[in-house]
Amino acid sequence: MTARIYAFANQKGGVAKTTTSVNLGAYLAAAGRRVLIVDTDPQGNATTSLGIDPRSLAQSLYNVLIDQVPIQKTLTLTDRVGLDLVPSTTDLAGAEVEMARRMARERLLERALRPMLPLYDYILIDEPPSLGLLTINGLTAATHGVIIPVQCEYLALEGLSLLLDTIQQVRDVLNERLKIAGVVLTMYDSRTNLAQQVVQEVRDYFPGEVFRTIIPRNVRLSEAPSYGQTILSYAPTSAGALAYQALAQEFLEREENALTRLAEA
Repeated sequence: MTARIYAFANQKGGVAKTTTSVNLGAYLAAAGRRVLIVDTDPQGNATTSLGIDPRSLAQSLYNVLIDQVPIQKTLTLTDRVGLDLVPSTTDLAGAEVEMARRMARERLLERALRPMLPLYDYILIDEPPSLGLLTINGLTAATHGVIIPVQCEYLALEGLSLLLDTIQQVRDVLNERLKIAGVVLTMYDSRTNLAQQVVQEVRDYFPGEVFRTIIPRNVRLSEAPSYGQTILSYAPTSAGALAYQALAQEFLEREENALTRLAEA
């Protein structure tokens, strides 16, 4: 089997992008899938959320993209069986300037990931909160689409047109298979009318693409990264954990339905 690659992107920060990619990955691994998280954010939030200290790493994604180190040499195990990581360090902050001088600079990550394709069921790319060259690399490598986390807050859709334009440009020039594979509503507060309005607004904006599962605003979800744990390890009975468990089930249902449609075509 060849890994299915998804990018998690939103140029707006603080929308639970890393929380979603890391916790979805944990629940997919718990369901018996082999999952690789690729941290393309120089802030390294996915790396630290999985309990890895960037300062302890000899090599990271930076060395893969800039020094052409084989990606296998950066593979880092997490405390969850079946969930591995290609970590990020702050070195990655300078990578875009160095990448700009390379031939086929938008495809560096795509090429680097090729040896990983037979080893995993899913590769989840956690993108930085920007639309620079690192994000373009992630979108170019995403064989099965981009998942967009959107927070249930005021101006949730502001700026998304820029992301959608970028997705269209990448599709036209670099990755004709690129599509929006799903939209995840996050940070939902059921006590507010605003949150309910945003849910409807996002569903109207992305008809048929929004996951039914909504991720609530949850203290345990906020705490888990500071302990270097996924919500599955840190607080498995919390509302946030149950939501990501449901999201993983829905994600796998979508995958099965897509495979069924492909077989019938």
